[in-house]
Amino acid sequence: APSAHRASRAVRRDFERREPYNYLQVAFFQLKKLDQAVSAAHTFFVANPQHLQMREDIEKYRRMSGVKADSFQDLEATPHWEAYETGVQHYDADEYLQAVARLEESLSEALSALEECRALCEGPWEDEDEEEQEMQPGLYEAIAAHYIQVLKCRQQCVLEIATKPGRVSATEDFIPSHLDLLQFAYSQVGNQTLAAECAASYLLFYPTDEPMLEKMKQYRTELGEDAAVTARQSIQHYVQRSLMEKKLIYYAVEHLGETFNDPDLWTPDELIPENLKEKYREDQEKQKQESLDVEEREKRGPLPFEGIAVTMDSEQMNGTQRVVFDRVLTESECKDLLRLTKAAGEAGDGYRARRSPHTPHERFEGLTVLKAMQLAQNGDVEWRDAKLLLQASEKSRKIIESYFTPGKKLHFSFTHLVCRTAIDGQQEGRMDLSHPVHADNCLLDPEGQECWKEPPAYVYRDYSGILYLNDDFQGGGLFFTEMDTVTVTAEVHPKCGRLVAFSSGKENPHGVWAVSRGRRCAIALWYTHSREHAEQERVKAEELMEQRAVEQDQPDGDKHQGTGRSSRSSSEPRAPSRATKPAEQRQKPGLDRKQHPKVLRARDEF
Repeated sequence: APSAHRASRAVRRDFERREPYNYLQVAFFQLKKLDQAVSAAHTFFVANPQHLQMREDIEKYRRMSGVKADSFQDLEATPHWEAYETGVQHYDADEYLQAVARLEESLSEALSALEECRALCEGPWEDEDEEEQEMQPGLYEAIAAHYIQVLKCRQQCVLEIATKPGRVSATEDFIPSHLDLLQFAYSQVGNQTLAAECAASYLLFYPTDEPMLEKMKQYRTELGEDAAVTARQSIQHYVQRSLMEKKLIYYAVEHLGETFNDPDLWTPDELIPENLKEKYREDQEKQKQESLDVEEREKRGPLPFEGIAVTMDSEQMNGTQRVVFDRVLTESECKDLLRLTKAAGEAGDGYRARRSPHTPHERFEGLTVLKAMQLAQNGDVEWRDAKLLLQASEKSRKIIESYFTPGKKLHFSFTHLVCRTAIDGQQEGRMDLSHPVHADNCLLDPEGQECWKEPPAYVYRDYSGILYLNDDFQGGGLFFTEMDTVTVTAEVHPKCGRLVAFSSGKENPHGVWAVSRGRRCAIALWYTHSREHAEQERVKAEELMEQRAVEQDQPDGDKHQGTGRSSRSSSEPRAPSRATKPAEQRQKPGLDRKQHPKVLRARDEF
């Protein structure tokens, strides 16, 4: 039996994401231990900056009297990450003396953490007791397999220390980047000897880097040709050991059928087997083909529908992969779709009459294409209105596809008819947004100036769109920002038939201003190039529409055969659908919904 002392992968993952602190802050708050609640909340939030409920809780704590500033501490802070981020902040502020001290501390702590991680690679291979092997290996094969696993584990340690707490993606070139920053910082404070030492150390990773070679030439001139400039002993040891391990691992890959994901960008080409180089070149070529140059994409073909106008393009919106179209819908079509939104308030997809998942000052209502078809099938809405939702979203898809990715198919990822309504009496003194700034396929980290393409983000989304239905409300405009989520670069004001479209990545952080009066309705659209992530609800909705068309073509006497659902009286009682069950009734037992900081994986409706 597996050891009782070994935690499951799921439990370890929860600890990596600091989930216990999510619960601890609630428990401490209930026990009126405010300082501990604040520390637990902050510790969780550092690793989960996209958690909207915790962000709101943190703001509440900051406004509370009696909360000390030093209570906002990261209880799980790793020394090297804390020093690294502080050092980079000093570096960006041109405070090079302070930057040097913290970056040196970070490098030293990172190398120590690396040794600890490598030591933990010894011992049984974690998965070998779970795998069924058809044939037991001989002694030599078993020794080789074990040792290769230890080597691969040690190589992956650099990713572990380079991964910010709570994240999945590592910071690239974590060790070399320290040396690059240090050589410049030392040169700025006048210590050319240490600047040269850091430059020489950096060149161990990238010996042909031209800018650094020029720097070395400059340092040698300043220090004199007789000055001995050598790389740091610790870095020499790190690089030599790593290269020896890589050589053994790549031998096993080539001759023993092993696999290896090299964690380093600096690995010399001569170490990599030729067949792997070929695969790498193919992957690079594919990536290059997929990442079409922005200038090339400006050479658009004609739009697939007449009368549609491009109101603003990327240049006018101060960004890339952004565009605004007008006259996509007529006033009459907007009115018909607004009529359909009333069904969202009465029998929507789980959001009916509930507060927005993003702000307590608005009510949120949503309707998927499948739910719209089911309501039409039951006689609750007009078939033509439900059909118009399908047609309007498909029209938008064709426009966006022809503009951004001509010749490359875009599939629906999700379609949502969404309304946000300002709650009367709760707008005075309001400071929040209708939807906080975010990106659609990655987790935005403003402090680190990163966007992490990892779960729970919808990493497969490629393009996003919003088709507006009305403008008789106050606020609710879309805005784009820089990565800092504060610097606004463009704004789009909603109106009937206006379609705004943009790529879903880190280049387009966006949010929605507060709806302070009235009701704002739009069709939120997300698209993907990945067929396996295509919207399945849409397929079912189209099947229902086709079924409806077949029924209409049948003689009158045959129309009510079969299930008879379409002819059922709207007054006939129906069992409640699980799909429309309010979210409040589905929450985890034992946790107060208002107090428990729930992990939001919202659909990110605009």
